[in-house]
Parts: sequence; structure tokens; C-alpha cells
Amino acid sequence: MRIVCLISGGIDSPVAAYTLARNGAEVILLHMDNRPYSGERSVDKVIRLSEALEAAIGQPLELWTAPHGISQLRISQHCQRNLHCVLCKRTMLKVARNVARKLGADAIATGDSLGQVASQTLYNINAEQAGLGFPVLRPLIGLDKLEIERLAKEIGTYEISIEKGDGCSIVPIRPATMVRRGLIAEQERRLDLESLSEEMAEEAFPLKISSKPRTWSDQACPR
Repeated sequence: MRIVCLISGGIDSPVAAYTLARNGAEVILLHMDNRPYSGERSVDKVIRLSEALEAAIGQPLELWTAPHGISQLRISQHCQRNLHCVLCKRTMLKVARNVARKLGADAIATGDSLGQVASQTLYNINAEQAGLGFPVLRPLIGLDKLEIERLAKEIGTYEISIEKGDGCSIVPIRPATMVRRGLIAEQERRLDLESLSEEMAEEAFPLKISSKPRTWSDQACPR
């Protein structure tokens, strides 16, 4: 199975990608470039996380990036402020879906762990993926933060992930945590989100591609 896995500079998403690859999936990493709402260091951090994942998994990984700052701006201009995080995540899922289709992937994946942040409540997850028409995998959904951190330390991504970075500067003060599907659909029409996500997916490009054959090695897998 070929999976496009969203990756940020945080702790969770590299662990999600590792978990999928460990179980035999061919993983392609996709970073949503949040600039100018995060700093220049964010991209370098993701590149180093992808290199640490390659070492842990024992196979080369493709790393792609797609612009997300434009989407963030349009959400802030046209949508209800407290819904920004949910619409941001829905946009990322749609862009990832479109990139996955372009690359011939079978599913997309995230590092979601239930209830950890506003976009990961059960209500909001339901609203974010409504009508997506593409499989979304969440390999960490039932793990708590301590379990995820333990795995991150085992695979060598934790120290990179906790480096002081540039947080998202456009996050609302009080993000909604119980969003209804109908409300998101109405906000989405203001954005013409289908067209926006297609546009951003077309702008996606590889930051790093290895031509080496992908092979899984149990010996390369930390226990």
C-alpha cells in the first residue's frame, strides 16, 4: 500500500509515518509549508525529521511540500475565526488527497491522537473528513502523549521535534472544539475549497527524492 503521510515538525506525525512504514506501507511524506505564518526553520526541521525516519525505517523516503500559507490567508479572510483550525486541517486533508491521487497513492495519513488539540476532537475529526472520498489513516488515534513520545525517542525523532521552533502565528485564541458538518460545509463554500486544494496540490513539489529501491529491514527497526 502506498500512503501519503502528512508531516510537520511536531512529535506525532513522524511517529505515525514510522508506524505505517514498519507495517509494510510505502510512505511518501508531505509537508504543508505554513510560511509566512511560521518561520524558515520549519522546512529544515522537517527535512531532518525525514532523514531520521529513513535511518529508523531502513529505507529511503520521498519528501514533498505544498504551499499552505495562501490557504491560511484565505481562511482568515473569508471564514469564521473560531473555525480556523478545523478549516486548516480540512484544507490539508484535501490537498494531501489530491497529491496522493497524483502520485498513485492508496490513502493519506495523519498523526492525529484523539483529543490532543482542537482539530482532533471526535466532532472536529468528523467534520474535517466529511465527504473527502478518500481513505484517511490515523495510526496513533488511541495512543496518549506519553506513548507517542516514547516511540519518538526510540526512533530518533523526538529530540528534533522538541527543538524550539516557530509556532503557527494565525491560530485563533479560542478554537472551536465541537463543529457541525453543516457549518463547515457553509464556510467551505466561501473559500471554494475544492478549487483551492487543487491549486495547492498542483504547486506541490519534491524536496527530497531517493532513487534507491525501497526495502524493509527488521534489523533497521528500533524495538
